[in-house]
Amino acid sequence: MAGGGFVLVFDFDKTIIDVDSDNWVVDSLGLTDLFDRLLPTMPWNALMDTMMCELHARGRTLADVAAALRAAPIDARVPAAVRAAHALGCDLRVLSDANAFFIDTILDHHGLRGCFSEVNTNPSRVDAGGARLRIAPYHPADAPHGCGVGTCPPNMCKGLVLDRILREAEAAGKRVVYLGDGRGDYCPALRLRKGDFVMPRRGFPVWDLICEDPARVQAEVHPWSDGAELEETLLRIVRRAAIVEEPATAPAPALLPLDCKLESLPVAAQDGMPVMPLGVKN
Repeated sequence: MAGGGFVLVFDFDKTIIDVDSDNWVVDSLGLTDLFDRLLPTMPWNALMDTMMCELHARGRTLADVAAALRAAPIDARVPAAVRAAHALGCDLRVLSDANAFFIDTILDHHGLRGCFSEVNTNPSRVDAGGARLRIAPYHPADAPHGCGVGTCPPNMCKGLVLDRILREAEAAGKRVVYLGDGRGDYCPALRLRKGDFVMPRRGFPVWDLICEDPARVQAEVHPWSDGAELEETLLRIVRRAAIVEEPATAPAPALLPLDCKLESLPVAAQDGMPVMPLGVKN
């Protein structure tokens, strides 16, 4: 199928959904004040685990958490893009600093879980009593990831996860498209190869970091602002690459430089496309 040559890797918070799922649950269930008081005192995942304990102590149930998640805002064009890319034969993955229960609940609610071949995120589980959600870091505190980029949170280096996905894609002869918004998405953006694509959300931290030194990124950069632009840009990349394969002797189309002042790639380029502080989350 048309998209069979692509692996699409999506961040989740502020990429698939329009908010941070952790903050959304905390605010929706009345824990904002406590969360803000504890934020400077503990790592993010430990704080979210504590919030789940507090909700249980206040009589809130797992069903209440799930109901809040199902109400999280999402641009309707994003699920449309996910379904279209899946129908075209792309291999879709999630790589997120949220947690498994939050992501699975939202994807299931929108009928998208079956579109993704895997979800890479912080693990979560329901305790033995079936009442309280427990949340843990992807990289345990006693096994730090050791990434030197400086934009990854202590609990998760997305770049290390993407390295494995890149190896799998290379073995299958596929290219990778990475979509994200936060500081934690910068490390994987730097690991993409020539021939891959990165889609940073315009005006968000990963876009600002890429614009500081565009030469560090080998992949083609195609920014987006909202769900409609995400859908149009992503499907254009997949469909155009599949329409025609350039002959091996044909010269590669020239790529114009990223113009961060205009906060977009020049139109000609698009048309001719061949240690975070304690308690802060990306």
